Amino acid sequence: MKRGLPLWIIGVALAAGIVWAGSLTKNHLDGGASLIDRFETVLLDLRVILAGSREPPADVTIVAIDDPTVALLGKYPLSRANLAKLVNRIREAGAKALAIDMLLLGRSNEAEDMLLADSLDLLPSVIAEAGRVTDSLHTEAGVPIVETVLSPIQSAAESAEVGLANVVTDSGGTPRHIPLFFLTRNGLQTAFALKALELFLAEPPTITKTGVRIGDRVQPLDQGWHLALNYYGPGGTISTISASSMFEDEAASSVDFTGQLVVLGVTATAVGDRFSTPFDPVMPGVEIQATAMANLLDATPLIRDDSRRIVDSLAALFVTILGLAAVAFLPLAPASMLYLSLLAGWLVGTVVAFSYGYWLNSALPFAASLPPVIGLIIIRQVTDRLQTRQLLQGQEALSRFQSPRLAQKIADDPDFLLKPKEQAAAILFVDLSGFTGLSEQLGAVKTRNFLKDFHTLVADETGKAEGVVLDYMGDGAMLGFGVPDAELADAGKAFKCAFSLQAAITAWLSTMPTIAQTCRIRVGAHFGHVVLSRLGHDAQQQIAATGDCVNVASRLVDIAKDYGGTVVMSLELINAAGAASELETPAPRCELVSIRGRKQTIQVGIWDADAADKTSIKLS
Repeated sequence: MKRGLPLWIIGVALAAGIVWAGSLTKNHLDGGASLIDRFETVLLDLRVILAGSREPPADVTIVAIDDPTVALLGKYPLSRANLAKLVNRIREAGAKALAIDMLLLGRSNEAEDMLLADSLDLLPSVIAEAGRVTDSLHTEAGVPIVETVLSPIQSAAESAEVGLANVVTDSGGTPRHIPLFFLTRNGLQTAFALKALELFLAEPPTITKTGVRIGDRVQPLDQGWHLALNYYGPGGTISTISASSMFEDEAASSVDFTGQLVVLGVTATAVGDRFSTPFDPVMPGVEIQATAMANLLDATPLIRDDSRRIVDSLAALFVTILGLAAVAFLPLAPASMLYLSLLAGWLVGTVVAFSYGYWLNSALPFAASLPPVIGLIIIRQVTDRLQTRQLLQGQEALSRFQSPRLAQKIADDPDFLLKPKEQAAAILFVDLSGFTGLSEQLGAVKTRNFLKDFHTLVADETGKAEGVVLDYMGDGAMLGFGVPDAELADAGKAFKCAFSLQAAITAWLSTMPTIAQTCRIRVGAHFGHVVLSRLGHDAQQQIAATGDCVNVASRLVDIAKDYGGTVVMSLELINAAGAASELETPAPRCELVSIRGRKQTIQVGIWDADAADKTSIKLS
């Protein structure tokens, strides 16, 4: 079992993740621009498209100086006389207020300029101005500071209101905000769209700390009193008529602008300004301004304020911390699924919120969490590989001191046998008689080599029979079947192994005639209940099987010597083996024997060397 990441690595990763996410969220709360905005604009466009087109308010209409108008009048820009006529026709059609999204710069003809001024005097109007704003110049509250202003001619400005028509675009050129206030040399100036709304409602808006009061409601705004635009659809979604119809008497008489806020602007090809929007790659600038006015009228601008930014920031920190915790403490597969589920859940949440008019930042939790989480995943993978390598090395080293089966069990379950357990098992003892005298003849080195070959044979035959070597005891070994886990066929495997050991070791000894005359293999086997436990000190332990079954099996080796047998098995093992498998063996000598240190006698089967050689074993 892997140990997992060290706590100090988890602590460092968590601290680094919080610092990283904290820096991004601080910038987000401060309203600063960042690379994240590029991804957010893409995700925002997707939400806009998913939401689809909306019905704009009926009291905003655009009068467009379009290609037919330019063709009718024969030139652009329109003469001030034609512009005055257009204003008069709009007033005569019943317009309540007029917003002229055109820069009326420079004098053309004094008489025509006065004619236009007279027309504007008769209808509440606002004319657009353009200010030069440097991105770095904002007040502490975030209000843009205007260095220079392009203003309309004086006569028009004296007859109408003026308002700055600057918009704030994202990295792709899409207008996302319209500042409703600017700081100029003459003080705080109202934006073009808000001034138009003021004329239309005949009531000046009131600035609040986080928004603007329009009538009896407060419209929440983004930082610096920026209005987040909520588009209605592609160009033409807001009611639009061609200005050319206003110059034709019959057509003009049928136009009805009663109670309308009319926005006059240019849409002619290669003349008016164009912007890319989620619905339309070339939406006229006049429709951008009309969208802002309509949003303010029907109270449907996107709500993006300090509260929404706080929600974004908390989500980013939550996803980052939970993602890091998942990678640190869970397996990588479920941790990755949990992290991806968090991100997917946030995306779904932002889509649902958008359907209610709330603009939450989809990209911030991704940007805040991805670098630290992916970094920790890489560290986790490297650490897991190192731990796996160390575990394999440790398991390999452990298997040299424990049976491979026991080593694997301990590696998979380090708590194995923290509490002793009792279970049925077959225990075999293998012993070489005559070894003491042989070791004296061979010497230390040859004796060591002899024992190594002997133990190798024991381990090989035991492994083939699916048993475990519990202990090596010089010229003998203790084997277990049903260790660590008991199975029905354990007795049959032990029975088979007893004779395979006898045959293999006898054949090996026969290759050394001198030694074969001295040494002889003996096997004692018994079946019963054993207690499996950890023996030893807390710092040094070994897996052991104890109990009467072990003692009996050990004493049966002595019985083999006393009765001149090679393999001695208790009747319990013989019966259990026969019940578990079909066995064919020569009939052993059956004896009722006494076991040293044990009051009760025991029935055993004894096979001598010749009988054991001839034994035929068939297991189904």
